Amino acid sequence: PLVISLGFDPIWYGVLYTITCQIAYMTPPFGYNLFLMKAMAPPEVTLGDIYRSITPFVLVMIVGLVIVMLFPQIALWLPNLYFGK
Repeated sequence: PLVISLGFDPIWYGVLYTITCQIAYMTPPFGYNLFLMKAMAPPEVTLGDIYRSITPFVLVMIVGLVIVMLFPQIALWLPNLYFGK
């Protein structure tokens, strides 16, 4: 209700929320996916190696988040096409 009352599209907000959650799963201090990768990696791979290896992926996701924030039409074109808005 708050998102709608502020004039934002709930689908756009949901896309932003999903991207933000995915970034949170891949970054410290929590980084649940990092611990999963560490558990599946060979013993010689350290957690520091895994932290360094996710940097390009996190940067791409942050750029994508900013693009969707600046151009909400990217997230809304398919729902608008499907629902005829």
